[in-house]
Amino acid sequence: MRASAGSRSPSAGILPFPSDEELPHARIVAGIDEAGLGPLLGPLTIGFSAFHVPAADLDLWREFDGAIASAPSNGDARLLVADSKVVFSRTPRGEARLESVALSFLALRAPSHRPPESSAEFFARIPVDLRSAVALDGESWTSCLADRLPLRADPATIDRHVANLTAAMNAKGIRLCGAGVRVLPVAELNASFSRTENKSRTHWDLSAAILRHLWTEHARDGLDLLVDRHGGRMRYRNLLRETFPEARIVVRSEERARSEYFVAACAADAAPLRMRVAFAERAEQASLPVALASCLAKYARELCMNAFNAYFGGLQPGLRPTAGYVTDGRRWLAEARTALERAGVEARNLVRDR
Repeated sequence: MRASAGSRSPSAGILPFPSDEELPHARIVAGIDEAGLGPLLGPLTIGFSAFHVPAADLDLWREFDGAIASAPSNGDARLLVADSKVVFSRTPRGEARLESVALSFLALRAPSHRPPESSAEFFARIPVDLRSAVALDGESWTSCLADRLPLRADPATIDRHVANLTAAMNAKGIRLCGAGVRVLPVAELNASFSRTENKSRTHWDLSAAILRHLWTEHARDGLDLLVDRHGGRMRYRNLLRETFPEARIVVRSEERARSEYFVAACAADAAPLRMRVAFAERAEQASLPVALASCLAKYARELCMNAFNAYFGGLQPGLRPTAGYVTDGRRWLAEARTALERAGVEARNLVRDR
């Protein structure tokens, strides 16, 4: 292995960094996307998924063609996996489609291939290192999280999707090796806004835990990670250096639509860690792992907002529900004065500062 310029000395317990040219074919392809960055009320949710694949350049939509569709079509019984904005609509059908995606894939992460059967079980499947620093159960409304899942989807249909996904993956030598959501309640978001005084920086800080999780779990196999771009940010090198201080960061491109980097490290007692990470616009249209991450994040936020509305609606009958976005969130705050007074909730723990 060639040492690159600026490599650390092997005598310090670190082998020379792998060179950019020595990145093997990635065996793990992964994606990250969020839901709820813009609203006034409710948590931010950041989803991720990772697949072990025989070749990194596979089109997973094509590989799963018999089990998965990438666009809605009348009469198509396959599981629709796409940007959550395509999968979800605030109708029984749209809610069932989103729930089917989230629960079917999470079932694949259970030894019995059993989907989560309650909200508590859904959130319990979040990896320990990605649990919120501020406990979700500190939110007053979590007492109204659904006791039974699914809410809209047919359990038999979910079982059929799980069977079809399992058969397709087994036939193609593909395995779902990671999937989940990081849920950040308002109190945690506001604490971060106070530290950073910057919404974009907060988004990075909260996403960085997932990047570290995927790096730790999968970089030894070669990780190809695509992240839906954070707003208008185009340069990520310094942020990656902060997140991966042990690694060498190489800029491969920084362009308007896509920024790509190579991250590598090699400890004396471990295999080399290598990751290609790209931040791209409309990543959920280019990558099934990102699309799945989008759906997982959206479903988690919908579970939370359903509980939010159920809790405050119980304190003030007739209160119209909200999805939490700015205009309707302000409407809700104006109408929910009785519920808020009865709940005794501090605004800082309910309304985002940014």
